[in-house]
Amino acid sequence: MTNLTTFLTPNKPLKSASLTIIAISSVLMLSACQQKPDYNNLSGETMGTSYHISYQLPKGADEAAIQAAIDKRLQDINDSMSTYQADSTISKFNQLGKDTPIAIDADFSHVLQASRQVYELSGGAFDPTVMPLIETWGFGSTMTVERLQSPPTALEIAQAKALVDFDSVIQKDDSIYKTKDGVGLDFSAVAKGYGVDVIADVLKNTYQIRNYMVEIGGEVATSGVSAQQQPWQIAIDAPIEGSTVSTRQAMAVIRQPINNGASMALATSGNYRNSVVFDGKHYSHTIDPTTGEPIVGGAPSVTVAAETVALADAWATALTAMPYEKALAMAKEHNIAALFVILAKGVAADTATDSVDDWQVVETPAMKTLRADKKS
Repeated sequence: MTNLTTFLTPNKPLKSASLTIIAISSVLMLSACQQKPDYNNLSGETMGTSYHISYQLPKGADEAAIQAAIDKRLQDINDSMSTYQADSTISKFNQLGKDTPIAIDADFSHVLQASRQVYELSGGAFDPTVMPLIETWGFGSTMTVERLQSPPTALEIAQAKALVDFDSVIQKDDSIYKTKDGVGLDFSAVAKGYGVDVIADVLKNTYQIRNYMVEIGGEVATSGVSAQQQPWQIAIDAPIEGSTVSTRQAMAVIRQPINNGASMALATSGNYRNSVVFDGKHYSHTIDPTTGEPIVGGAPSVTVAAETVALADAWATALTAMPYEKALAMAKEHNIAALFVILAKGVAADTATDSVDDWQVVETPAMKTLRADKKS
């Protein structure tokens, strides 16, 4: 789940299936003799959500060719990693028994390696084999008090946890296999971020576009400047359940550096849209793979800036899959640029309202440096 507001151009709202993006930008006053560069806006559906792209058109650009190239790469990723496609590589792998190799493409390999990196550094908090636990707890698109009133038994949790084993997924050259029957992969917590990286790569390296914003389901990559010749700005919203375009309230703004060639990769993960308070405790739908149980006391919203959006996506997920204090300590330990939105001091989870005053922002030193950089 994500909660970002992307600043683009005035009075042109863009709507995504999973969140609403408000397109507002700081207005740059131009003289009459100056003309704003021509920017193009694209949108579509992918990975169970929507994408939105804004980029400066190159001279003589073939807009249809750019759109086709983007759609082709997104289809490549779905064909490789969509668990909703029965014939995708990941679906085929999940159906295989142990010790049976399957060839993987470069996209799959890249996401697998990024997942492995965050899995190891996070102590297993990010684990793309966690789906058996999620299914056991019944945490799909919704979460109910009834499930917590009658949770899985210790035996059921142990049985599911036995199938959460990323170490049993082995890569050898251009193929992978599993050493344990029943283990499967789900890249939903990193694939959207990777998709953003891939589109940005198409714009930058195939068409030499330097000024762009790419967003898939709230994961964002930016480069250069917006149509107003201002650095792109991403506003982090207060984690208010049920918030809409007209009611959302920004907690902080992350501004991309304005230096020549500057770029930014961001992802936000949050529990507040799919959580419940039961017996005085606030439970999220996020499962801690290391314990096999829902997170209690996790940060409602975590935003991460990283080298790539795929890594930002994975780290944002990892940091929401552990109690807040542990997540903050880990982010500091690994020098991660992370911004946490948590309940303000003295505010209990079951008494939080729709007021922005009920929330506070906590940043790691790396995120403070990013946001305080006077050159940005």
